[in-house]
Amino acid sequence: MNELILVVDDEPAIVRQVRDYLEKGAFRTLGCGDGRMALAMARDSRPDLVVLDLNLPGLDGLDVCRTLRAESDVPIIMLTARVDEADRLIGLELGADDYVVKPFSPRELVSRVRAVLRRTLGEPKNPSLLRVAELEIDLGRHRVLRSGQVIELTRTEFNLLVALARYPGQPMTREQLLERVHGVAYEGYDRSMDAHIKNLRRKLEPDPAHPRYVVTVYGVGYKLENEADK
Repeated sequence: MNELILVVDDEPAIVRQVRDYLEKGAFRTLGCGDGRMALAMARDSRPDLVVLDLNLPGLDGLDVCRTLRAESDVPIIMLTARVDEADRLIGLELGADDYVVKPFSPRELVSRVRAVLRRTLGEPKNPSLLRVAELEIDLGRHRVLRSGQVIELTRTEFNLLVALARYPGQPMTREQLLERVHGVAYEGYDRSMDAHIKNLRRKLEPDPAHPRYVVTVYGVGYKLENEADK
């Protein structure tokens, strides 16, 4: 069955255009123009991905994103005309998987949709475990344990942790992490990785202000520490 994409934007012309391009790409689509309807449609239809505008009547896109993430792990791609860096960072911190800035190329958006779905729906055929320090990462079940305790992560956060855990102790640049997390050569928003790291630390670290696992390597990027007591 082809994946179902919910397109949410207060401009009907954009909804029609995005749906047309997605349907030409063999996706099924739904569309709406306000936040409250978007939540109702997401709960009723359970889409495989949501394309979500930030500027919505009734309920702001950030509130929709926050509610969707609290209720499910459905992938979310934000559409935004806002140029303020803080708006994009807030959306990513709330759990959005990617963002596209207006005006945008519909073909690029379809490519982003495909890339996010490859990451989120492409389950590994042979489940395996990664163990680093006190962390156990179950690739097959998409589950993370810290000292036996389950840590709930979004898909993007999980993919980021896996990217770091495959090379424990090795510093990785933001660009390397973006490419591994997004699954494509990603010409994206460099600061978005900082937002994802912040989210990951908040959930993973006993004291996020003094991280023991996800460590900053100044002038380079980040690494997953081999020994939690360093």
